[in-house]
Amino acid sequence: MTSRERVLTAFQRKTPDRVPAVLYGEMVGYVPVIEELLAEKCGGVPPKDFFKFDITSFTIEPTRLSTDFSSFAAYDGNTEVDEWGVGWKKGRYLHYAEILHPMKDLADEDIKAYPFPDLDEAYRYENAGERIAEIHRDGLAAGYFAGSIFETAWYMRGMDQLLIDLMSGNEAASYLLDRITAIVAGSARFLARADLDLLILGDDIAMQTGMMMSLDFWRLHFKPRLKRIISAAKEIKPEILVFYHSDGNVWDAIPGLIDAGVDVLNPVQPECMDPAEVKASFGDSLSFFGTVSVQETMPKGTPEDVKNEVKLRMETIGRGGGLLLAPSHVLQPDTPWENILAFFEAIEEFGYY
Repeated sequence: MTSRERVLTAFQRKTPDRVPAVLYGEMVGYVPVIEELLAEKCGGVPPKDFFKFDITSFTIEPTRLSTDFSSFAAYDGNTEVDEWGVGWKKGRYLHYAEILHPMKDLADEDIKAYPFPDLDEAYRYENAGERIAEIHRDGLAAGYFAGSIFETAWYMRGMDQLLIDLMSGNEAASYLLDRITAIVAGSARFLARADLDLLILGDDIAMQTGMMMSLDFWRLHFKPRLKRIISAAKEIKPEILVFYHSDGNVWDAIPGLIDAGVDVLNPVQPECMDPAEVKASFGDSLSFFGTVSVQETMPKGTPEDVKNEVKLRMETIGRGGGLLLAPSHVLQPDTPWENILAFFEAIEEFGYY
């Protein structure tokens, strides 16, 4: 099988020749320390080629907008401002940053006048089809992160203020969520038209102890909007696979995610959900991406521990297909090279069906 055939077979919950595998950073970016480690140890060869990943991502065209967000927050020279106007004061850990919320102090009427990004404009995707076709010619599956709803909204408004807005029935909060949803749905349409294999969506809606919000609150505000995005993609390409990311214990939301059209759940964080139980309960409707611990096994375990976890996943959640093995999130800076090697050695040793 080619890598793409392997990924599509697995996510159709059939049995491929071996379990597909990747480092999660290939889809969303690596923390700087790991990026430097991979560049050194892979000898300048891209990790996807060095380790023979089965799936990869790509970039869309840069924006032509030159929006000045300086009036919305106190950005400084150490702050990276993204297309949404969110400021990120980053350190070497990448995922740990001070977030500057451009909408935090905006009046309701100013939220509607805010300069949103143009991620739903056709020119951003004019080369996406060729980039995906090139990935397919290389035998790989193509995935792309189209966006979030809850996370984007609270990055812009601030977590506390967004939740206050929603709990109080603020019309501007609904407008913000709908505007974000429309932009992500527009992106999803263009990506589906370009023959994307795996549409990546996600919101961290849970903690390790359970849902971050009540299930009714999620069903009211976020599930219908997620379903709108997924429907937009599947109207263009019915067979497109939809990946949903949320860290934490999302068990209670899984039936709703399935109903919304999610095909692949990530990361199935083993610190708070038993991957084997998730597979037993939901494996007739979902496939899984991840499952290997980045809190314990990858940084703190021995290479043998890593291999044993890969073997366990193959013996349980991997049965009958439906699994792409990966560390459950981006590798953190304390992950040793030997454990990264051990992960891929274990794929070769235990990953064939």
